[in-house]
Amino acid sequence: MNTTSLAPLNPAALAPPGRRNVLDDAHVGDIHGALGTLRQHDALPRSRRRRLLALLAIMGPGLIVMVGDNDAGGIATYAQAGQNYGLTLLWTLLLLIPVLIVNQEMVVRLGAVTGVGHARLIIERFGKFWGAFSVGDLFILNFLTIVTEFIGVSLALGYFGVSKYLSVPIAAGLLIAMTMTGSFRRWERFMYVFVAMNFVAIPLALVSHPHLSPIVSHALNPGVAGGFNSTSMLVIIAIVGTTVAPWQLFFQQSNVIDKRITPRWINYERADTVIGSVVVIIGAAALMIAAAFAFGGTHLAGQFVDAGTVATGLAHTLGPAAGALFAVALLNAAIIGAAAVTLASSYAFGDVFRRPHSLHHGVSQARLFHGSYATTVILAAGIVLIPGAPLGTITTAVQALAGVLLPSATVFLLLLCNDKAVLGPWTNPTWLNALASAIVGVLVILSAILTATTLFPSLDVTTLSEVLFGALGLGLAAAGAYAWAGRRGPSGPLDRPAGFRAPPGADRALWTMPRLELLERPVWSRTRTIGMYTLRGYLVVAVLMLIVKAIEVGIGH
Repeated sequence: MNTTSLAPLNPAALAPPGRRNVLDDAHVGDIHGALGTLRQHDALPRSRRRRLLALLAIMGPGLIVMVGDNDAGGIATYAQAGQNYGLTLLWTLLLLIPVLIVNQEMVVRLGAVTGVGHARLIIERFGKFWGAFSVGDLFILNFLTIVTEFIGVSLALGYFGVSKYLSVPIAAGLLIAMTMTGSFRRWERFMYVFVAMNFVAIPLALVSHPHLSPIVSHALNPGVAGGFNSTSMLVIIAIVGTTVAPWQLFFQQSNVIDKRITPRWINYERADTVIGSVVVIIGAAALMIAAAFAFGGTHLAGQFVDAGTVATGLAHTLGPAAGALFAVALLNAAIIGAAAVTLASSYAFGDVFRRPHSLHHGVSQARLFHGSYATTVILAAGIVLIPGAPLGTITTAVQALAGVLLPSATVFLLLLCNDKAVLGPWTNPTWLNALASAIVGVLVILSAILTATTLFPSLDVTTLSEVLFGALGLGLAAAGAYAWAGRRGPSGPLDRPAGFRAPPGADRALWTMPRLELLERPVWSRTRTIGMYTLRGYLVVAVLMLIVKAIEVGIGH
C-alpha cells in the first residue's frame, strides 16, 4: 500500500466558513483510497513524486464511473454498431469525450464543495416536484439498466455453457457481498480489478486484424452506413446513452463525497475524470473495431441479435479465443456496471431519506443504504430469469432511454453549477456554460430526430438534421447575445440569491457551501419555468416514441 506522507498544516487554517455540510459523519476524515492514503490535514504536495502519490490515492471515482459506463449494455451497443454499421459510427465516440469530461467535471465540483449528493441538492434547491421528476427518472432508468447488466451476465456465462439460473444468482450474491464489507478501500480495490479487466477489449480488437487507414477515416468523418434513418438514430442515441448516462452524475458526486475529497483536491479528481474518459473511449472503440472487422463482408454483417450471438459469431469468424475474450469482456462489464449503477441508486436513497449512506458503514450502521442495494440487485436479477424475454431489444432500448433522458439531467446539473449560493467561487465560467448548453441542444436534437422519424418514417433525416442544427446554432447565438447584454445589468435571483455573500478574499480551496437548509431557494423566471415544463412534456413524448421504435425493431420492422 502506498501512503503519502505530507507535512501537516495547522487544522485551524483549513477550517471552512462552517462545518463541512455532510449528511453522514463517515464522509469526513482521511482519504483511504485503493492505492494510497491522504490525511485530512495534509498539505498540498509540491514535488512531482508526491503529486503522483496524491493522484494515486485520490483516483477512483472518475475512473470507476467511466469504466462502469462500459457496462453490459455498452458492450452490446458498441458491438451492434460495429456489426451492423461497420466503422461508420466511430466518430460518435470522439465527440463524446468532451461531453464526458464537461458533465463529470461539474459533478466533481458539486461533490467536493457541497458535501451533498446530487439527489438532495435537486430536491432542496428546486423543490419536491422537480426532485421527484429528476430522481424518479433516475430510479426507473437505473433499475432497467441493472436488468441489462444481469442480461450481460447470463449471456456471457451462457457462452461457456453455464445456466443463467446459476450464473445470475451467483453474480447477484457477489455484488451484494462486495458492497457490505464496511470498507471504502476494500470496495475500491474490488472495482480496480474490474477496471483492469476492461483492457481485454484491446487484444480482442488486435485479433480482428484491423487496418489503421479506414479507422482514422471513419473516426474523423461523420456518417453512417445506409444513411441516417430512425433505426440508425436509435443506435446513435444508444451509443450516447450508454457512454454518457444520467446515473454517472449521481454516482460520481456521491462517490467523491464518500471518498472524503474536499475542494483542495479538486484538480486531482479532475485528472482522475479525464483519465477515465480516455480509458472508456479506448475500450468502446476497440469493441466497435473488433466487431466491424470480424463481421465485415460475412453473412453475419448487419445481423446483430444480442451480445451472446456476437460472442458466438466472433468464435465463428475469428476463432474460439475471440469469442471467449468477448464473453469475458461482457461479464466484467456487467459486474462493474451493476456495482456502480446500483450504488448510484443507493446513494440517492440515502440522500432522499436522509439516512446514513456510505461504503465506510457496515450493514448495522446503514440498513437503508445496504438494504436498498441488495433489494435492487435481487429484483433486477429475478427479471432476467423470466424465460423468453427479447434481451437484445431490451438492452438497446434501455441505452437509448438513457440518451433521451440525459438532456434533462444535464439541465439540472447546469442550474446547480450556476447557483452561487451552492458553489460560491466554484460556479461555472461562461465558456463552460456555453459548451454545456450546446451539448444539451445536440442531445435534444438527436432524440427529436428519433421521435420525428418514428412518427414519419419517410422524412429525409439529412434535411431534418440540417434544419434542426441550424436552428440550434441561431438559438445559441441569440442566447449568447442575451447573456452578454445581461452581464451589464444586475444579476438575477438564480445567479445571486438573497442572503449570499462571498467571503471577502476567500480562498477557493477552503470555501465550502454553507448549511443547505439555511439557503434561500432560487426563484425561477417565467421563461425558465415554461422552458422546464416544455422539456418535461417533450421528454414524455420522446420516451413514448422510443418505446414504439424499440417494439418495431424487436418484431423485425
